[in-house]
Amino acid sequence: MEVVKIPSRAELVQRVADIAPVLRANALWSEQNRRLADEVVDAMIGAGVLRMLVPTQYGGYESDMQTVVDVGIQLGRADGSPAFCATAWWAQCWAVAHFPDPVQDEIFSDSPDVRICGTLVPNGKGEITKDGVLVSGEWGFNSGAWHSQWKFFSTLALNPAGEIEPIACVVPMSDLEIVDDWDVAGLRGTGSITLIARDVFVPRERFQWMSQVARQEYDSERNADSPCYRGPIIGVLSNINTGKQVGLAQAAREAFLERIHRRTIQHTNYATQAEWPVTHLQVAEADLKIDEAEYHARRLAALVDHKNLSNEPYTMRERAYCRVAVGRVSQLCCDAANIYNMANGASGIYSSMPIQRIQRDLQAISLHAVNMPVKNYELYGRVLCGLEPNTFFI
Repeated sequence: MEVVKIPSRAELVQRVADIAPVLRANALWSEQNRRLADEVVDAMIGAGVLRMLVPTQYGGYESDMQTVVDVGIQLGRADGSPAFCATAWWAQCWAVAHFPDPVQDEIFSDSPDVRICGTLVPNGKGEITKDGVLVSGEWGFNSGAWHSQWKFFSTLALNPAGEIEPIACVVPMSDLEIVDDWDVAGLRGTGSITLIARDVFVPRERFQWMSQVARQEYDSERNADSPCYRGPIIGVLSNINTGKQVGLAQAAREAFLERIHRRTIQHTNYATQAEWPVTHLQVAEADLKIDEAEYHARRLAALVDHKNLSNEPYTMRERAYCRVAVGRVSQLCCDAANIYNMANGASGIYSSMPIQRIQRDLQAISLHAVNMPVKNYELYGRVLCGLEPNTFFI
């Protein structure tokens, strides 16, 4: 197993800043080809981005959530699609770190830069057998699948009590069929294609009952005392979804401000857009939205880091906050990008202009089941009113 020196937060952030030109240079190619360019994935591997939530015994970093936010912001500032894929790979690596240690040996030992695509949305069906489960079904939205070696997914099976319950499984990509159907409006470069399983056998050690995961009854002995892998999945999953959105909104701001001193306002006497009072109102409102989004991202990261280090249990309100924080970040970043996009003028609709792509990417991110603002507001409101949450995903 590889032993590596874990880089500091500042060093990781600088590494991503150094590869940002590669990510930006390939943004249009990735959008047009509906997948990440190999050069982009290689750059992220070289920077150590994919190791952040891999266990240290395999050469990973077990990064804290503040580092995850900072790196996510830098990735988002560069391009939305690699930022989204990186965070998706983080999520699946974190999930697999709770599987039995021999399973982790199988998945992580070859390389700490392993890519695991996946989704937690249960689909298909699993037939429990003596030695495992036989799975059939199809799963969409597998971001980064073209560059992944493994697939993490959830399906439905009959538990020992005779009840239908989701199970989480991990299988090699070679066990699955690929459907090249990713033709969408936003995050086009993520290559989030559909994958199909037809009677795929998953050995017992490579699946977990989701009720067990919800109770934080994890199967890894080696990672049991690591702060990185404590706590409920909702804390980490919400956290890794915030930084990239803040970074995207910041990129929209940078692109907008870069143009306003040389762009005129047609059919007016203003020499530049920077002189137009409407612009002042627009940039002030958008800037404050980005600041508020970053506040919630960092507040959430601080909460999760504190819980991970102290091993304190979450209150129900704190669990609900994990959901509402990422929803709030999504709404604020979307709002800011919409302001910049509408203020960018007719020339902003060209494919070469980054703001329109950023706006579409942020809209796509806000539609994700974990991020959707209105869904998360409703959940948080229920908890604040003293009601039980109406979801297991909290």
